[in-house]
Amino acid sequence: MRLRTQEVQAIKASVAEAFGPSAIVRLFGSRIDDTLRGGDIDLHLEVDDGSQDYRKAAAFRWRLFDRIDEQKVDLVFRVRGRPLRPIDEIAYEEGIVL
Repeated sequence: MRLRTQEVQAIKASVAEAFGPSAIVRLFGSRIDDTLRGGDIDLHLEVDDGSQDYRKAAAFRWRLFDRIDEQKVDLVFRVRGRPLRPIDEIAYEEGIVL
């Protein structure tokens, strides 16, 4: 996994503050492969219904970038109880829970 410990801690804290303590965040995509370089931070967020609105996403980004250098971060939301989409299945199979 190509994230520093402080980045993982910043992501986890920012997710909990913006989406609540029940939110689960997974890192997936190129950042899980230690042999690659660069790439954006792909995060899969599993949240309760009503927690995925754009204001909370903006608050998350603001909190995160206040803690770490601004980087390209892609967010994918999955609302608990809704059917899995192909991107959700990829995140569950390949992702790393932070």
